[in-house]
Amino acid sequence: MAKTYIEPQDVRQMEEAAGYLRDRLLVRLLFRLGCRISEALGIAAGDINLASGTVTIEHLKTRLKLTCPKCGARLSKTSRFCPACGSQVETALSVQKEHRRQRTLPIDEDTLALLREYIDRGGAVAVNGRHLLFGISRTQAWKIIRQCAERAGLGRLVNPETGRLRGISPHRLRDAFAVNAVKQNDSGDGLRLLQEMLGHQSFDTTAKYRKVAGEELREWYSRLWNKEGDYAGTGDSNH
Repeated sequence: MAKTYIEPQDVRQMEEAAGYLRDRLLVRLLFRLGCRISEALGIAAGDINLASGTVTIEHLKTRLKLTCPKCGARLSKTSRFCPACGSQVETALSVQKEHRRQRTLPIDEDTLALLREYIDRGGAVAVNGRHLLFGISRTQAWKIIRQCAERAGLGRLVNPETGRLRGISPHRLRDAFAVNAVKQNDSGDGLRLLQEMLGHQSFDTTAKYRKVAGEELREWYSRLWNKEGDYAGTGDSNH
């Protein structure tokens, strides 16, 4: 039966299957920090504070804002008439806006040691005046994660929302971090800290992992029964 998410032991297998220290570090950071692939690829050596054991993550998000060409009111993608002035909208004006957010995340000791070794070996790559940890494209990063998963013998995963099979990608490591965190602590405070760690603006986005983490409970419960009304065990049903 296919899994819905990657488990910590699966990540360890992926790390062991990595051919290079760089690839192992990429797998490790995506899982241990729960960061997005764009965030991981944007980390420079200077963003890491080895003394305090933290890394500063910058997330850049580009959004298009549609406005009415007559009055400047904001429009939705499907707007045919302006809700403010009532004029018919044939071509909306689009303005591209960039949102930059930063968050400082803790790093566990093992990952910090791996980072220190990688930097000491000269693994960081100079790009536009910054020494990026990886210096690779998103396409290359996806390929690395996919190859590590294949070498580790990991199969495809079931999408918990659609039931469809999907391959292991960088975002599945972020999912794995979130699900593992919820399994350890699904309290309100735990989810709030997870939201901060993942950089979610909406709490609802974080809360969805509680549902995924509860999948094991449903599987355990279903195994209690061989068929409707019968216990799976052989013991006395009155106990």
